Amino acid sequence: MPSAPAAVPFRRLLLTAVAAEGLLTLMDALIKLLSVRYPVLQIAFLRFGFGLIGAALYTAWSRPGLPTREAVVYNGMRAVLIVITATTFFFALARLPLADAIALSFISPVLTALLGATLLGERLDWRIAAALAAGFGGMLLIVAGQMTMGSAGLSREAAVGAAAVLVSAVGYALNIVVRRHRATRDPLSQIVLFQNLGPALLLGIPVLWVWTPLTPGDTALFALLGTLGVAAHTMLAHAFARIEAARLAPVGYVALVWGVLLGALLFAEWPGLATLAGAGLIVLGTLLTRRR
Repeated sequence: MPSAPAAVPFRRLLLTAVAAEGLLTLMDALIKLLSVRYPVLQIAFLRFGFGLIGAALYTAWSRPGLPTREAVVYNGMRAVLIVITATTFFFALARLPLADAIALSFISPVLTALLGATLLGERLDWRIAAALAAGFGGMLLIVAGQMTMGSAGLSREAAVGAAAVLVSAVGYALNIVVRRHRATRDPLSQIVLFQNLGPALLLGIPVLWVWTPLTPGDTALFALLGTLGVAAHTMLAHAFARIEAARLAPVGYVALVWGVLLGALLFAEWPGLATLAGAGLIVLGTLLTRRR
């Protein structure tokens, strides 16, 4: 059982969460850059493989002890969900503007509320139904905006990318539900270790069929990906372990700001009105689920 977290000022926790979202968005931008040269399975494997190095060092430093059998089972389930979530989102990043992919992923908190009601017996009311409707409407707006920007080929790419983000959001929501169950039972370092070790093992054999030789520069980028992932998820877990999730959850929406900035700087992508309006609907729906 993890020890009780020490008191930390809310402002510091808020800045930690904002910085973590920035690191995760930077990781997504680097993945988008690499997706034109490497297959999705290889990107995912190397992201978790390099992340495993940092996670192992963190575990060795914190010495959490051996995991229980129950921890292995549940974190094994999470590993499968993480692989599904990551590979589908990385696939989408190659087909959608960065800000659009991030905005579409905002539907995951709504799905988490729905799955929490279904799987954990949490209360399901009209707010969740309204949130799902708003989220679906927001997704349609973003996809429609992409479909009006170019040819039919782009339209198909946008639709496929949006479908991939939806699958990723479902996987992420299921992962959050399982993590809720384990949050007070497993040490943080064990959770971080499992969420890198499990996916790396699952992807280790399939990646052999699509492996593309790495350049030295890209090897350094993949090492940076792993470092960013471990650092950001550890920072988020640190923040959420010390303050109510409802108070910090809206910080996730700062990812869209980071996505707009990095999309403009790295890819010359500027979100249209449809993306901003769709993101607004999805955010509104998510906020509805938090009014209890």
